[in-house]
This record gives sequence, structure tokens and C-alpha cells, in this order.
Amino acid sequence: MKKTFIQIIILCVFLIKCPYFLYAEETGEMFMNISQLVDSQVMEEQTVPDETTVDTSVKISQLADSQDTKEQPTPDGTTGDMDEFADYSESDPFADEYESDLDYVGIPDPLEPINRAFFHFNDKLYFWFLKPVASGYKAVVPNPVRRSVKNFFSNLAFPVRFVNCILQAKFDGAGNELGRFLTNSILGLGGFFDVAEKHFDIKAYDEDFGQTLGVYGLGNGFYINWPVLGPSTLRDTIGDAGDYFLDPIYHADLETVYDLSINGYEKVNDTSLVIGDYEDLKKSALDPYIAFRDAYFQYRRNKVND
Repeated sequence: MKKTFIQIIILCVFLIKCPYFLYAEETGEMFMNISQLVDSQVMEEQTVPDETTVDTSVKISQLADSQDTKEQPTPDGTTGDMDEFADYSESDPFADEYESDLDYVGIPDPLEPINRAFFHFNDKLYFWFLKPVASGYKAVVPNPVRRSVKNFFSNLAFPVRFVNCILQAKFDGAGNELGRFLTNSILGLGGFFDVAEKHFDIKAYDEDFGQTLGVYGLGNGFYINWPVLGPSTLRDTIGDAGDYFLDPIYHADLETVYDLSINGYEKVNDTSLVIGDYEDLKKSALDPYIAFRDAYFQYRRNKVND
């Protein structure tokens, strides 16, 4: 069933035939209201002697003319004031951070009504099924055992990280992943113990095909909240499909029932280790859907830029 679902996703992506766009909000124009400036000058004019009225009017007229001249479009379509603002932005040490914040809120969400419906479905699935099952599993299975199971599945997914490290030209990361896999598979009893990091300080490189596409310059496309699978983007959906074909479980060619059982058990085990995190974020958010969407976008952006 999982294979069929991935194939349906890939088919839908190619049938859509829509371009990717990575939206970024632009800064608004900063300009002076000439009429308000003239009015304020006129009010000041009433408080000075009559003999200065003519001079003040001339100054106001000159100021208005100079402002009009600044706002005349330049050949490149900008105004004088915007050029001055651009010059200031280039010298502003916080300009890059400001642009980064704009990118942060720039993920398109044209499917928001559908995504919200799926978010609500996944929320109920978590509280009504996944959390009770994971809580019962947590009560029976000790934490060290559950950690070892997580290590085993992480070690099994070595080909995904290794190949994507090479595709991203992170050859140090590829070397780390190869060293971790050999060390943990042999000394860690098939990957149940993370000997590589604990005793040899060999860190994992968590890379996937969605990140690889991002490194190559492909934008997010738009936000998607898949039922059961959760938050993603158009780019990451294609990335997940690519990673699936690198998964050793896929190549084991198991029957659907065993395939689903293995993936379901991995999900329950992972959830048992983080029970409470989802609840805390949801409780602290005014709009949980927006909070989770933005958190996912920021997380994936940081993964691509690391």
C-alpha cells in the first residue's frame, strides 16, 4: 500500500504540470506626504511676523518641488527616495536578517482550506489512536530499548543519508555516514547501539533528497499537509518519493501487510519518545495550523542552509 501511495503521489505531481515559485514579500515604499508637509508649514507660518510670510511660502514651494523631483521615476522604474532607502539597506548590518525574516513568512499556501482539513484529521488521529498506542507501548517497553529500536531504524536508513551527502558534495558527511554504518553495524550489534557517536564522536549527517533539491536551488513550491504523513511541501514530497527508493525496506520486497507493520511500529516507537512535544506546541499557539506550518518551513529551510 505504501508503494502504491508513493506511486500515486509521483503521478499526481507530474500531472499537475505547475511551475515552482518561491515567494518572498517585498518591502513597502517609504515616502513623504507632501500635502501634510505643506499644511504643517502653513500652520507654522501663522505664528511668525507678516514680513516673513512670503519667504516661508517660497521655502515651502521649493521643498515641495524638490520632493516631487525626488519621487520622479528613474529609468529603472524606481524613485529617488527608494534609491536612498536601498543605499541605507546596503549599509545596514541588520538588512540580511530582515530579508531572512521576510523569507520565513513567504511560503505559499494555496491549498490552505484542504490543508486545514487534513491537519484536523491528523490531529484527531494522533489523540484518538497514535498517542494512546504509543503511551501503552511506552509503559511496557523501557526507554533504553526504545532508544535502541530508534538507533536500528536510523542505521538501516544509511543509504538515504549517504547518497544525498554525495549529491550535495558533502564528502565529509558521506565519510561519516559510511564510518557510522560500519561501526554501528559491527560493534553496535546491527545498529541497536550508537557506538560511533558515543565512543568515536562520529556525528550523523541527516540529509535527504528534499534537501538536495533545495541545495540545487529548487524552491519549496507550496505547502502541503498530507493525511497521516503530515506537513510537507511540493519539493519535499518529491524528495520523499526519491528517498523511498533508497530505503532498504523497499528493496526487501515485503508483502504490503509486513511493510505497513514495520513502518507503523517505527512510527509508534518514535512517538513514544516525544509524547508531549506536540501538545506543548499546540497549546502555546494561537492558531496551531499556522504555527506548525511556519515551524516546518523554518526547520526545512535551516536543514537546506546548514
